Amino acid sequence: MWLINSSIGRKVVMALTGVALVLFLTFHMSMNVVALFSGDAYNMICEFLGANWYAVVATMGLAALCVLHFVYAFWLTMQNRAARGNSRYEVTAKPKGVEWASQNMLVLGIIVLLGMLLHLFNFWYNMMFAELLGFEGVCAPADGFGWIQETFKNPVYVVLYIVWLVALWFHLSHGFWSAMQTFGWNGKVWFNRWKVISQVYSTLLILGFLVVVVLFYLGCAPSLCCGSCC
Repeated sequence: MWLINSSIGRKVVMALTGVALVLFLTFHMSMNVVALFSGDAYNMICEFLGANWYAVVATMGLAALCVLHFVYAFWLTMQNRAARGNSRYEVTAKPKGVEWASQNMLVLGIIVLLGMLLHLFNFWYNMMFAELLGFEGVCAPADGFGWIQETFKNPVYVVLYIVWLVALWFHLSHGFWSAMQTFGWNGKVWFNRWKVISQVYSTLLILGFLVVVVLFYLGCAPSLCCGSCC
């Protein structure tokens, strides 16, 4: 199958699954922003996702595509390194016009993957998985708002999430326009436009996550505010 056996096919899979990653993150960022304004509304969304099989299937489908993206990324990187052999060590200067993120996508990808695993532990494991197995942690499995408060009152988690989000920004800001290039939407006019769109969209996406982390850590989210810091 050309999607597996050809380099172009593998790049297309990377691009398609990368778009799925962006959609997955966009959905979760939008959901997290709700928690800034209403804990009840956030828990209603969590309950809706947990109670409807089609929502669970859709979420798991997007998550599976994200995993496939990382698998293909690692595979392509290893193939490229094997093809270059020892010659990759001969390059000591950064090639002109090549972004830093482009040269470090593997490292950024590993950080992003580890961050996602941490996120799954803090939320999916303590919520959906806990509900399925019938055990309860510090907060009730259905209390997503409580888990956000519990997670981001810990400064260690805050620092880890910020590192993850910074790596995610670099990964997305390069990967988004690179995917468009793979699809062939990279004419003279649109090449620079896609770069700008990629930078702006990635920045807004990551800021959405970052605001939730910082405001919950400071206790200044509108949904938490009791007049002490607002």
